[in-house]
Amino acid sequence: MQRELPVQSFPSPHSYQNRIGRVLWTAVWLVFFRPSPRPFHAWRRWLLRLFGARIERGAHPYPSARIWAPWNLSMEEGSCLGDHVDCYAVDRITLEPYATVSQYAFLCTAGHDYTVKAMPVITAPIRIGRRAWVAADAFVGPGVMIGEGAVVGARASVFRHVDPWTVVGGNPARIIKKYAPPKESA
Repeated sequence: MQRELPVQSFPSPHSYQNRIGRVLWTAVWLVFFRPSPRPFHAWRRWLLRLFGARIERGAHPYPSARIWAPWNLSMEEGSCLGDHVDCYAVDRITLEPYATVSQYAFLCTAGHDYTVKAMPVITAPIRIGRRAWVAADAFVGPGVMIGEGAVVGARASVFRHVDPWTVVGGNPARIIKKYAPPKESA
């Protein structure tokens, strides 16, 4: 006979208001956000704003993008959350102007402190810099800042800041090359 270990239950670190907000957001996401036609970015911006997101005109949240808590999301002009992006926005996620997060990328602002028995949730914000690109299926961890014009390669896992105008790839992500900012066209 196998002996069962006692199960410990720890209270949620999230407030009652936060949990109710996420339940309501999930219902709105399922009924109004997710089924909206791809070109209806203005509609999805409006829905996100209803839930406290800071979304500038010209931002492009695609219908299959998942946002855990919209009130922690900020999308500036021309920024993009592509298809099936997962924004685990337990803490702030900021996309600066013209930042792009491609399909299936995962922006994760939370983890657990495994050195403590209760494994409490720990969070840190993510910032994707101006004209930066997080490519398909990449993972960006808590507290990471992606610099201006930086490129996170497909399927890369980023756990540290990425300098501006730098291309990184791999798991864990390593510098592939640095490049000069593009010249303005005449």
